[in-house]
Amino acid sequence: MERYFYPDKSLWAGICKRPVLQQEELTELVQRVFEDVKSGGDEALLRYTREFDKVKLTGLRVTDREFKKAESLVTQELKDAIHLAGRNIEKFHFSQMENPVPVETSKGVVCWQESRPIPKVGIYIPGGTAPLFSTVLMLAVPARIAGCNEVILCTPPDKNGNIHPAILYAAGFAGVKNIIKAGGIQAIAALTQGTETIPAVDKLFGPGNQYVTAAKQYALSLGTSIDMPAGPSELLVLADVSANPAYIASDLLSQAEHGQDSQVIFISNENEMLVKVEKELEKQLSRLPRKQIAEKALENSKMVLMSDNSEIVDIINVYAPEHLIIATEDEDFFIRNIRNAGSVFIGNYTPESAGDYASGTNHTLPTGGYARVYGGLNMDAFTKKITFQKISPEGLKIIGSSIELMAEAEGLLAHKNAVSIRLNDINHQDEY
Repeated sequence: MERYFYPDKSLWAGICKRPVLQQEELTELVQRVFEDVKSGGDEALLRYTREFDKVKLTGLRVTDREFKKAESLVTQELKDAIHLAGRNIEKFHFSQMENPVPVETSKGVVCWQESRPIPKVGIYIPGGTAPLFSTVLMLAVPARIAGCNEVILCTPPDKNGNIHPAILYAAGFAGVKNIIKAGGIQAIAALTQGTETIPAVDKLFGPGNQYVTAAKQYALSLGTSIDMPAGPSELLVLADVSANPAYIASDLLSQAEHGQDSQVIFISNENEMLVKVEKELEKQLSRLPRKQIAEKALENSKMVLMSDNSEIVDIINVYAPEHLIIATEDEDFFIRNIRNAGSVFIGNYTPESAGDYASGTNHTLPTGGYARVYGGLNMDAFTKKITFQKISPEGLKIIGSSIELMAEAEGLLAHKNAVSIRLNDINHQDEY
């Protein structure tokens, strides 16, 4: 990890820079795949699966037989863990559901807002080196709570053409049966444009690497909504001498092992902590099965020594991390002043892994600095808000003249007339 000691603000942009691919190359690839899938449909998907995933499939849809087989392959202990996590995710997301609250803005003028589910949603679940069955719960459980009519899940197959059994079991727990063996850009293209097997969806959900993120952003340009830009994983840890260096190193590595393009940053006000954490990183890294991936991610990562709390808050808000751990004695100061972060973990006993799996919060979060303008995934993402209003004759009399004056001032006389014609009738009826 690269080290910075009391960096001047002129260096902050470099510290906060994420590892990225050449955007031009990404854009060209995404456009080509989208065009191929649009013209070739299922056959294009199968061809790209042979090319990218090195597996020849005879069909794209997961069968009932595969679901049943997967259930038998998942241990009871893992099933229990999935159930616990699923229940906590349900509780947290149910708490976000809002009941309509009618408001009388003027006498006789009643307005309210109601949520309606997005009818058809597509869920992307990364596979590859880490089959993220936890993400199935994070996306499919809220979709079920919201009442989305149709949920299509795409995930890449393994070298034998199978989907990881835990992904299938988690999908079944969450009520998702329409699962497609397709990953990467081609899966996003299929969900966006539709194929013979895959219906086009209204909104796309799910994290992924830079290719998937670029594909989702291209889908947005074609009119398909997306949850947020959620690319390679990232974590910023802030800790002082009250923190445990072993805990900090374990958190940094938990994100570094996601992928080679992941990034972690450690900030402390004590050089001693940087030294201790670096030693713990070396010790723990040597025991990791995904050591090579984590090592590559650590090349993108930084350790920063800073003494002023206000400057520390400022650089955190500039970086806008996907995940933020605060392990300091003065945690209240940082909690109050953090403005940009996807999800915050507070104290020595709140590992980021808890949010990834079982605490109940959603782990689909904005990356790449998008936490400046996006929040983490919540129930609002699976619904749209519709406003309603009902006005009585008395209510129209109260606000009608204001509408007429404003419409006339804007030169929109038909708007004015829509009120005037009603007011004339109301006033005529009042005469009788």
